Amino acid sequence: MFFLRGVIFATQHRLTYVMTSEEFKSEVLPIKNKLYRFALRLLGDPEEAQDIVQEIFLRLWTKRDKLGEYRNIEAFSMTMTRNLCLDKLKSPAIRNKKLDDTREMPDNRTPYTSTETIDTMRLVKMAMDALPEQQRMVIQLRDVEECDFDEIAEITGLSLNNVRVSLSRARKKVRDTLIKINNYEFSQN
Repeated sequence: MFFLRGVIFATQHRLTYVMTSEEFKSEVLPIKNKLYRFALRLLGDPEEAQDIVQEIFLRLWTKRDKLGEYRNIEAFSMTMTRNLCLDKLKSPAIRNKKLDDTREMPDNRTPYTSTETIDTMRLVKMAMDALPEQQRMVIQLRDVEECDFDEIAEITGLSLNNVRVSLSRARKKVRDTLIKINNYEFSQN
């Protein structure tokens, strides 16, 4: 019998695979930033997002003997993150917090272009925040986190067709909102 990785325990006619710490570091830890960005987008609070990610890693570590059963650990982790964030959002303490700008601007921009980019990002975030929860989650996963459709379907529990429809509707609403705002600004000048 070959054992390519991990530790395998035999208990009462059942083999159990347990992920080693090195495998955990190489397979699970690299998704930390993606989980953080996703949690931050859903919660809007950097400290709460860090707490969620820490909780996810703790849960993954304690379930390391069952991680071999999952086809995609990243999608499983994103699903856990989504569920924990939604539970956290139900608590009154975090319900009304806003997302701070977490992206740094390149240093080679002029003040004008930096201000314009920041304003545009603020408007896009505002338009995304106005979306229904499902559309907001799908557009975040696809356009910000760059997940493929299969991963999004697995994370959200939606069918591939529903993911595509939700993404299309979300993008259209964001685009229409930005066009409406820009048309209003131009008509005022």
